[in-house]
Amino acid sequence: MIIRRFYEWPSESTAFSELNRMRSEMESLFGRLAESLPTGFGPGVFPLINVTEDDDRLYVRAELPGVKANELEISATGNSLSIGGERKVAPESEAASYHRREREAGAFRRTITLPTDIDFNRVEAHYNNGILTVTLPKAELAKPKQITVKAA
Repeated sequence: MIIRRFYEWPSESTAFSELNRMRSEMESLFGRLAESLPTGFGPGVFPLINVTEDDDRLYVRAELPGVKANELEISATGNSLSIGGERKVAPESEAASYHRREREAGAFRRTITLPTDIDFNRVEAHYNNGILTVTLPKAELAKPKQITVKAA
């Protein structure tokens, strides 16, 4: 019986060199992608949000330091909430050189999907010490109903 090889099995060193080449290309690709993204707030980064609930309501708390209450735009629909506005940061002097820059300014909009439908006609919002609290009553159809069992 004659066995003929049509290809060479990769040696261990060539297999690892191929993996290293692919890793290097992926790092290069992600580096170029990161450079092409706009600076400022990325999606889902600002404002930081917590969503909690009790039997009758959902509560959304958002950290919005430096944002004025009258400059916030809040809208609610069936099962979503949108918070928008603009954060302003005082500019540094022209001669300043940054060692670290984490505080960004600019317009933002964050829309979150809520776990249940809400009664958007009764939504309330309060802003205190840089914390926005939005109280969202659950829609009557979304509230669990207690069903009594009748004995025969």
